[in-house]
Amino acid sequence: MITKLLKWFISPSKKPIVEDIDFYSKLVELEDRIKKLEEENVETTNELYRVENSLDARIDILAERFWTEQDV
Repeated sequence: MITKLLKWFISPSKKPIVEDIDFYSKLVELEDRIKKLEEENVETTNELYRVENSLDARIDILAERFWTEQDV
């Protein structure tokens, strides 16, 4: 019984090997997708910095107006 199980476990698989998948082209496709995602990440980060700077400038303007009106 155990030898039969071992032979079954060690024997080559009878499943057909899928040959129509070109792994190299898939790898290239995935590398291109990663590159695109990295570029989008940089663009998003840059846009977030721009928004942050804009908000900081507006807060500074509002704070300056508030303190100027309070002093008068």
